[in-house]
Amino acid sequence: MSITKICCIGAGYVGGPTMAVIAQKCPQIQVTVVDLNQERIAAWNDADVNKIPIYEPGLAEVVAEARGRNLFFSTDVEKAIDEAEMIFISVNTPTKTYGKGKGMAADLKYIELCARQIAKVAKDNKIVVEKSTLPVRTAEALKSILDHTGNGVQFQILSNPEFLAEGTAVSDLLAPDRILIGGDTTPEGQQAIQSLVAVYANWVPQEKILTTNVWSSELSKLTANAFLAQRISSINAMSELCEQTGADVNEVARAIGMDSRIGPKFLKASVGFGGSCFQKDILNLVYIAKSYGLHAVADYWEQVIIMNDHQKRRFSNKIVQTLYNTVADKKIALLGWAFKKDTNDTRESAAIYVADDLINEEAQLTVYDPKVSFGKILTDLEYLGSRTPAKNEEHIAAATTAYEACENAHAIAILTEWDEFRSYDWQKIYDSMQKPAFVFDGRNILNPDEMKAIGFVYLGIGA
Repeated sequence: MSITKICCIGAGYVGGPTMAVIAQKCPQIQVTVVDLNQERIAAWNDADVNKIPIYEPGLAEVVAEARGRNLFFSTDVEKAIDEAEMIFISVNTPTKTYGKGKGMAADLKYIELCARQIAKVAKDNKIVVEKSTLPVRTAEALKSILDHTGNGVQFQILSNPEFLAEGTAVSDLLAPDRILIGGDTTPEGQQAIQSLVAVYANWVPQEKILTTNVWSSELSKLTANAFLAQRISSINAMSELCEQTGADVNEVARAIGMDSRIGPKFLKASVGFGGSCFQKDILNLVYIAKSYGLHAVADYWEQVIIMNDHQKRRFSNKIVQTLYNTVADKKIALLGWAFKKDTNDTRESAAIYVADDLINEEAQLTVYDPKVSFGKILTDLEYLGSRTPAKNEEHIAAATTAYEACENAHAIAILTEWDEFRSYDWQKIYDSMQKPAFVFDGRNILNPDEMKAIGFVYLGIGA
């Protein structure tokens, strides 16, 4: 089946960029991205493409090329479902905050709502593609809903997990390591798989498009994120040992990274990993393992999360201890709020938890991030529920420049590895601060010797 119309339900960090690139590379296919959030869709349709709701290098240019030609953003979900031959589901799958599996299992209520809406609207056969990160065997639940509440329409369910890194999502989409597509082993399932293969084959080499059964595809996504997060927690565990023994974690990482069996990627010690996927997916993996009675497997993967939480707490504790065991009423500048550079995504950012700890200690925080609004910062803190919104606002402010944030500060904490932080006039910043002037480099992006030569008390991770 040759696909001419695609619908994607969900205009977030995955759906928006993925569909923009598909539209750019497949001008013969009409791609419609739908979302019930009118404000988000309006932002995607903003005449100024620099105001689209997601910041990713190169994304604005891709949207500018395809939007209005064969890429459309709409709130008319039912029309898009009705017209499409292939429907991507790319909605949020947060960790459950209630009931069985609370704090670990994925909350699939939005996935189920999508399935029921597709079943209600569809009048002809559809290929439904799981793009959200989902637990193993979700496709089975989707098919059950579609087959039993539909109008006699035949549905094929495919799993097509994304392997995007925020900050490089567009380049990852344009030149992926691999495209993974899972589907039924039936003739109809295999035909559906080939329909999606044909879409990606417009720009992805055939040898990079892998096909599996649907269960292997679903589990591969969780496994990939678990393995990457495991590497970060492993090097962060060693960073604490390095600090106690006099070793340098950067030198250790370089030494082991040259081992071809290990490799250098994801061995950068830091204040801890964040983002929407790593923690959520590992907790989901833990829940799945426990549900099958595999407690040793669950305990193994849960330790990755425990180590990451420890690293964030350790960083904020070090700030308090170094500033003479009190930060009450002291101004601390936080440079960076996004969970990594080149994105405005703040989900599970280490900055949120470090800030929360420091506010508990009555510190006065000033944040500078080039892409994150103060409103988003306040929302992130409010979500934790540690205190009232009014209390948060008493202890945190935002600055329009890093120099403003650092002026008269007792200490600076670098929490995102934005490139611009490296090129600042650090002498100017030092001169404007309280003395002694402390820098806590949670990303190890600055040169320790240069910072100490200026006069800073510099503390990085793992040295």
